[in-house]
Amino acid sequence: QVQLVESGGGLVQPGGSLRLSCAASGIMFRLYIMGWYRQAPGKQRELVAAISNGGITNYADSVKGRFTISRDNAQNTIYLQMNSLKTEDTAVYYCNARITTNYWGQGTQVTVSS
Repeated sequence: QVQLVESGGGLVQPGGSLRLSCAASGIMFRLYIMGWYRQAPGKQRELVAAISNGGITNYADSVKGRFTISRDNAQNTIYLQMNSLKTEDTAVYYCNARITTNYWGQGTQVTVSS
């Protein structure tokens, strides 16, 4: 079956960095558009960053210049490097894989607090 397993979340101070990973199995990873979404308490889930099967990236305006998404097709893994973290980045971060069907990971908590 399809599995997306996120890791790398945690507690970090404002201005700090974290790197999230998402390991995929059960899909032809190289064909999929991969993305990171987040959901803060009381808010809707929103797109953070996505990367196409050709390596084209797009980002939410709120994270441009601070976050970088990348993929390793040999390892069936995507990454989200998050720098200059702000308190408003606090959320559960979810990995997503899609072509015509959406697959989701279980989420990893990122908390930015002093």
